[in-house]
This record gives sequence, structure tokens and C-alpha cells, in this order.
Amino acid sequence: MSGIDIITFGCRLNTYESEVMRRQAESAGLNNAVLVNTCAVTGEAVRQAKQAIRRARRENPGARLIVTGCAAQTDAASFAAMDEVDAVLGNEEKLKAAGYRNLPDFGVSAEEKIRVNDIMSVRNTAPQMVDAIEGRARAFVQVQNGCDHRCTFCIIPFGRGNSRSVPMGAVVDQVSRLVGNGYREVVITGVDATSYGADLPGRPTLGKLASTILANVPDLERLRLSSIDSIEADDHLLELIADEQRFMPYLHLSLQHGDDMILKRMKRRHSRTDAVEFCRTVRELRPGIALGADLIAGFPTETEEMFDNALSLIDACSLSFLHVFPFSPRDGTPAARMPQHDRGLIKTRAAKLRQQGERAYRQHLQSMAQSDQKILIERPGLGRTENFTPVRIDSGDPGTIIPATISGHDGGKLTAVARSGHSTKQAAA
Repeated sequence: MSGIDIITFGCRLNTYESEVMRRQAESAGLNNAVLVNTCAVTGEAVRQAKQAIRRARRENPGARLIVTGCAAQTDAASFAAMDEVDAVLGNEEKLKAAGYRNLPDFGVSAEEKIRVNDIMSVRNTAPQMVDAIEGRARAFVQVQNGCDHRCTFCIIPFGRGNSRSVPMGAVVDQVSRLVGNGYREVVITGVDATSYGADLPGRPTLGKLASTILANVPDLERLRLSSIDSIEADDHLLELIADEQRFMPYLHLSLQHGDDMILKRMKRRHSRTDAVEFCRTVRELRPGIALGADLIAGFPTETEEMFDNALSLIDACSLSFLHVFPFSPRDGTPAARMPQHDRGLIKTRAAKLRQQGERAYRQHLQSMAQSDQKILIERPGLGRTENFTPVRIDSGDPGTIIPATISGHDGGKLTAVARSGHSTKQAAA
């Protein structure tokens, strides 16, 4: 191979950072290299990353193979011990050209492969100016990194450090640049995005940032958020949900569970009632909004009754999009020291959550039948509605937004026909 190949795992923030990594590595003169941007959220994510590393080495025997990301930050030694790996960079080092210069020689010891600093010592998040996201119809903008909370199951703060925000002016400049380069939709992303601004002068909120973006970049057609913590949603954000049509009607919520005792043992800051009330409020403010959530199955000490409370949260909150995680103990977290459930039980409960989620998702698809929608075309034949539902449609070029009528669904995606004025083969200019 020649050039730089990047393999990305995990969240939307990693997707964004992979583009920053590519540009920084190229500016450092790196060539013939594979960069693996890992995720640490579950043990399965780490296993998949190591599997990908072995495959990448087989397919690229002469390339530099550099591992970075959250799993590399939290467990650099295990990646450095792999014969396939040439260097391990931390989450701070991967975003700087200097991290890709003076890489260790081939054949050095595992210790010499590691270039990972103390992430807790990082106090600022510099704005990373990305002009485009390769191969994507929507752009991601990082506004925040790290997390000040210490949920008992989560290793991510030790991979990302403490919460730190990008100044509003820099974010607005980045969005303006992306819109100038033709992007119709921008996604605000961060590790704990709803904590945005607590470390900045004046303590601006995520909602204030979003309203500032929309006010100062009038040509931006669609703004949406990545995952948020509903308990931190501010009044500016609720006003946008109610009144701003360019703010997309989809929220993905970090709920994790539906039982109050488990939420306390997770060290979450909301109750079941808080979650249900928030979902009710945003539905009243924005009829047609779609809601997704993360839910964990099989957390330590979870009884059948507690699990039933997680299962019933799907209907209580009218969730349409679920990310279900079988509990995975992460070394160094309090939950890993709690009494653990049998893996078979965890998998069974995760499967039940997914089945309930699939039923709710099909109901969501059915509820959109015959509605008129504006669809962002992601790639030929596929797009998404404003509430982030995937659509099959034989119209439009990637990156265009076209009006269409939903004709039905196939159980996994909506089907749609472009409305008059739009060819079924080519989007109108």
C-alpha cells in the first residue's frame, strides 16, 4: 500500500478525530501506514480492535501500524505487546503532527513503542479545523472532550481525561467553513456534550452554543446533536427543540437503565422519572421528534424486577432507536468489583432489550408512512429524514436534500418517492 489507511472504531467523535489524524499524519510526512483508532467502551470493542490489527498486518506486511484511541490510552501495554504493532499513541498525541514524527524503529521493545501521556494532565481542547469528512454527506464538529463524571461502569474518562470545551467562536468558524465547502448538515459531537462550556468564561451551555451557530451561520440547513445526557439539557436547548426548524428532531440519550437502584449503583445523576419526564417534555415541544438511547443489560446486582424496569423504559419514553450494551466489566472501574452475573444471563437480557427495541423501531417506521419528509442523501439509494430515520430512495446525489413522500418500509428502512420536481434518478439542482 501507499498513503495512509485509517480503521476507526467507536463513537462519532472518533470518526471526526480520524480525519484530524489523517491530516496531521500527512503533514508529518507519514506514508505507507495503517492507523487504528480504537474504542474502550466494552471488552468486545477492544477484542474487535485487536482482531482488526492482526488482519491489517496480514494485508499490509510492509506498512507502519500505529494504534491509538481510548483503548490504547487506557491499556497501552497490551497493544504494545502485539508483534503486529509498531507504535502506540495516546488520545492527545494522535491529534498532533509531532506524534507521527520520530516513530520508534521496527523491532524495538514493547515499552519503546508507547507514546502515551497522562490524559488527566490535559486542560484544553484545541479547535481542530477539518474542511471535510472523507466519504460522508454530513460533517461532525468536536465541541468538547473528556468527562468529569465517574459512572461506575465507564472507563472512558480515563481514556479521554477531564471535560474541556472548544470556545464558541472557534466552533462557529469551523461550522461556517464546512457549510462553505458544501455541507448541508453538521453534527455537534463530544464525549459529554451536554457538559459543554462549564470550563469556559461565562459558562455557555450546549443549547447556547447551538443557537449561536444557527444565528451566525444562516446558510446551515440542518444542525443535530450526537448523544446527550438529558439531565443536563438546558433551557436554550429546549427552546431550540420547540422553535428552530433547522435544529433536527432527533435526540440520542445516555439513559443506561430504567431502574432507580441500578441508576444509583451506576452513579448516574438522573432517575427513571427524570428520564420519562424529559422525553414527555420534548415530545410536547416537538411533535414527531424521534428518540434513541443507550441501555445496559445485566449490570451487577440487576434482578429480574430491575431488568423489567429497563425493558419497560422503552415504551415509557417512546424510544425508537436503541443501542443495547451487554454489561462488560472494565478493569479499573467500580462496577468490575461488584458481584457479576453469568455471561449467558447478560446475553439473554440484552437480546430481550433488542427485541423490544426492534418492535418499537418497526412501530416508528409504520408511524411515518405517507408522511412528507426532507431527506439528506448519504449515498446513492440511501438517505435519512430529519429525525434520522434511514430511507431507501432512488433519487438525489450524495449531500443533497430532497423532498419526498414515505411510501412504506421494509422493516429496516423507510421507502420513499421524490415529490414532483425531483426526478427519480437525479436530484434537482
